Amino acid sequence: MIGPVPPLKVYEKPTCTTCRKLRALLAEHGAEFESIDYHATGIGESELRELLCKMGSGPREVLRLREPLVEELGLRESEMSDDELIALMSGNPALVQRPIVVNGERAVLARPIERALELLCDG
Repeated sequence: MIGPVPPLKVYEKPTCTTCRKLRALLAEHGAEFESIDYHATGIGESELRELLCKMGSGPREVLRLREPLVEELGLRESEMSDDELIALMSGNPALVQRPIVVNGERAVLARPIERALELLCDG
Protein backbone atom coordinates (compact mmCIF):
# COMPACT_ATOMS: atom_id res chain seq x y z
CA MET A 1 0.00 0.00 0.00
CA ILE A 2 1.25 3.45 -0.89
CA GLY A 3 1.48 5.90 1.99
CA PRO A 4 0.54 9.57 1.84
CA VAL A 5 2.33 11.46 -0.89
CA PRO A 6 4.24 14.49 0.35
CA PRO A 7 3.44 17.70 -1.47
CA LEU A 8 5.47 18.47 -4.54
CA LYS A 9 7.92 21.36 -4.50
CA VAL A 10 7.68 23.70 -7.46
CA TYR A 11 10.56 26.06 -8.15
CA GLU A 12 8.94 28.82 -10.13
CA LYS A 13 8.50 32.50 -10.84
CA PRO A 14 4.85 33.42 -10.15
CA THR A 15 4.67 35.87 -13.07
CA CYS A 16 5.88 33.26 -15.58
CA THR A 17 3.15 32.10 -17.98
CA THR A 18 4.46 28.52 -18.05
CA CYS A 19 4.54 28.43 -14.24
CA ARG A 20 0.93 29.63 -14.05
CA LYS A 21 -0.10 26.93 -16.55
CA LEU A 22 1.69 24.34 -14.42
CA ARG A 23 -0.17 25.53 -11.30
CA ALA A 24 -3.48 25.05 -13.14
CA LEU A 25 -2.47 21.57 -14.34
CA LEU A 26 -1.45 20.48 -10.84
CA ALA A 27 -4.70 21.87 -9.38
CA GLU A 28 -6.67 19.99 -12.07
CA HIS A 29 -5.00 16.77 -10.88
CA GLY A 30 -5.55 17.57 -7.21
CA ALA A 31 -1.81 17.69 -6.52
CA GLU A 32 -0.67 19.60 -3.46
CA PHE A 33 2.51 21.58 -3.88
CA GLU A 34 4.76 24.03 -2.15
CA SER A 35 5.68 27.00 -4.31
CA ILE A 36 9.26 28.25 -4.13
CA ASP A 37 9.80 31.61 -5.83
CA TYR A 38 13.52 31.12 -6.31
CA HIS A 39 13.78 34.53 -7.99
CA ALA A 40 12.80 36.12 -4.67
CA THR A 41 14.41 33.68 -2.22
CA GLY A 42 17.49 32.83 -4.28
CA ILE A 43 18.86 29.38 -4.85
CA GLY A 44 22.06 28.27 -3.17
CA GLU A 45 24.74 26.31 -4.96
CA SER A 46 24.15 23.20 -2.84
CA GLU A 47 20.39 23.41 -3.44
CA LEU A 48 20.95 23.79 -7.19
CA ARG A 49 23.37 20.84 -7.19
CA GLU A 50 20.78 18.73 -5.36
CA LEU A 51 18.10 19.65 -7.91
CA LEU A 52 20.41 18.81 -10.82
CA CYS A 53 21.24 15.46 -9.21
CA LYS A 54 17.54 14.64 -8.76
CA MET A 55 16.93 15.54 -12.41
CA GLY A 56 19.98 13.65 -13.65
CA SER A 57 21.02 16.83 -15.48
CA GLY A 58 23.97 19.14 -15.77
CA PRO A 59 23.74 22.91 -15.38
CA ARG A 60 23.77 23.57 -19.14
CA GLU A 61 20.56 21.53 -19.48
CA VAL A 62 18.70 23.98 -17.22
CA LEU A 63 20.36 27.18 -18.43
CA ARG A 64 17.63 29.58 -19.53
CA LEU A 65 18.94 30.51 -22.98
CA ARG A 66 16.26 33.18 -23.54
CA GLU A 67 17.58 35.15 -20.58
CA PRO A 68 19.39 38.29 -21.89
CA LEU A 69 22.19 37.72 -19.36
CA VAL A 70 23.19 34.57 -21.30
CA GLU A 71 24.11 36.72 -24.29
CA GLU A 72 25.69 39.45 -22.14
CA LEU A 73 28.00 36.91 -20.49
CA GLY A 74 28.62 34.91 -23.67
CA LEU A 75 27.37 31.72 -22.02
CA ARG A 76 26.25 30.02 -25.25
CA GLU A 77 29.86 29.62 -26.39
CA SER A 78 31.41 29.50 -22.94
CA GLU A 79 33.75 26.73 -21.89
CA MET A 80 32.98 27.50 -18.25
CA SER A 81 33.17 24.47 -15.95
CA ASP A 82 30.01 23.05 -14.40
CA ASP A 83 31.13 24.35 -11.00
CA GLU A 84 31.61 27.88 -12.39
CA LEU A 85 28.25 27.76 -14.16
CA ILE A 86 26.45 26.53 -11.04
CA ALA A 87 28.01 29.37 -9.02
CA LEU A 88 26.93 31.89 -11.67
CA MET A 89 23.39 30.45 -11.83
CA SER A 90 23.13 30.52 -8.06
CA GLY A 91 24.07 34.20 -8.04
CA ASN A 92 21.71 34.96 -10.94
CA PRO A 93 18.53 32.86 -10.50
CA ALA A 94 17.09 34.22 -13.76
CA LEU A 95 19.60 31.95 -15.55
CA VAL A 96 17.79 28.84 -14.26
CA GLN A 97 14.98 27.38 -16.39
CA ARG A 98 11.59 27.09 -14.77
CA PRO A 99 9.50 25.48 -13.51
CA ILE A 100 11.33 22.67 -11.75
CA VAL A 101 9.13 20.17 -9.93
CA VAL A 102 10.44 17.94 -7.13
CA ASN A 103 8.88 14.86 -5.58
CA GLY A 104 11.20 13.34 -2.98
CA GLU A 105 14.34 12.13 -4.73
CA ARG A 106 13.07 12.84 -8.24
CA ALA A 107 12.76 16.11 -10.12
CA VAL A 108 11.93 17.29 -13.63
CA LEU A 109 12.18 20.48 -15.60
CA ALA A 110 8.49 20.84 -16.41
CA ARG A 111 8.89 21.83 -20.05
CA PRO A 112 6.43 20.92 -21.36
CA ILE A 113 4.39 21.27 -18.17
CA GLU A 114 2.96 17.76 -18.58
CA ARG A 115 6.38 16.40 -17.57
CA ALA A 116 5.36 17.20 -13.98
CA LEU A 117 2.71 14.48 -14.20
CA GLU A 118 5.53 11.89 -14.25
CA LEU A 119 6.10 12.73 -10.60
CA LEU A 120 2.49 12.13 -9.57
CA CYS A 121 2.80 8.40 -10.23
CA ASP A 122 4.59 6.06 -7.84
CA GLY A 123 7.67 4.54 -9.44
